[in-house]
Amino acid sequence: MKKLRRTMLFMPGNNPGMLLNAPILGADAVILDLEDAVSLTEKDAARELVSGAIKTIDYSKVELVVRINPLDTEFGHTDLETIARVKPDTILVPKATKDQMIEADEIISRVEEEEGFEKGSIKLFGLIETAYGLETVYDVATSTKRLVGLLLGAEDLTSDFGIKRTKESDEIYYARCRFAAACRAARIDAIDTPFTDTNDYEGLRLDTMKAKKIGFTGKASINPRQVDTIHSVYNPTVDEIKYAIRVLEARDEAFAKGIGVFSLDGKMIDAPVINRAITTVDLAKNLGLIK
Repeated sequence: MKKLRRTMLFMPGNNPGMLLNAPILGADAVILDLEDAVSLTEKDAARELVSGAIKTIDYSKVELVVRINPLDTEFGHTDLETIARVKPDTILVPKATKDQMIEADEIISRVEEEEGFEKGSIKLFGLIETAYGLETVYDVATSTKRLVGLLLGAEDLTSDFGIKRTKESDEIYYARCRFAAACRAARIDAIDTPFTDTNDYEGLRLDTMKAKKIGFTGKASINPRQVDTIHSVYNPTVDEIKYAIRVLEARDEAFAKGIGVFSLDGKMIDAPVINRAITTVDLAKNLGLIK
């Protein structure tokens, strides 16, 4: 079953209490952050704290992701080397470019060989947050087989464009469309930017729906209280599950009769509809909503 990434929850890497509680907050993935959440004077201490946490805390119920500092900074390479040796599930590279993802892949491959880890066991995620990254997003998405997804960082992206970031998000519509299309073409996950107003649950729901309709497979969050709202958008509804099951039952009956295209409730059912039904049923099974 494909790994669920409806929610990826950022947690500051310099807060011991949050590192301890991260696995039980309900998100599909937690991102232990060594970059934006950590001041320059605390970078080394945060790296050691996160490394120690991964060795001692049970993160097996969530996907464990660590965001390192950019590889073109004084902290990036040390972050990558240190964190790869404690083997998180995934490492998130900020300001991602094709060359940086290839470089990260090569460093991780070397560490895996030195540590005796299974080759390719540590996955990569890239953070697209610059105009250059956006315009080369497909190159980034296909840079390495270790890459399993990309995350859109709208705050830094709009800053790079010199435009205002708004709650309505109209200013990132083009970016979202280009980003989601590239990820789909590369067959990797497309994770939407966080919604920064942690008290506006209706705004979060609407923003998540916008992203889902464009093709995003999940959304990053910056507060545990946002997780349930995001899940409510990405989880199939009871009616969607029932209809998907009916489609697959009708498909089986039609195929048994040698019929390729058939109708259900007066609507033609063809391969795209069937594929969506399979996706819905698989997700419902993965979530434990049906057997």
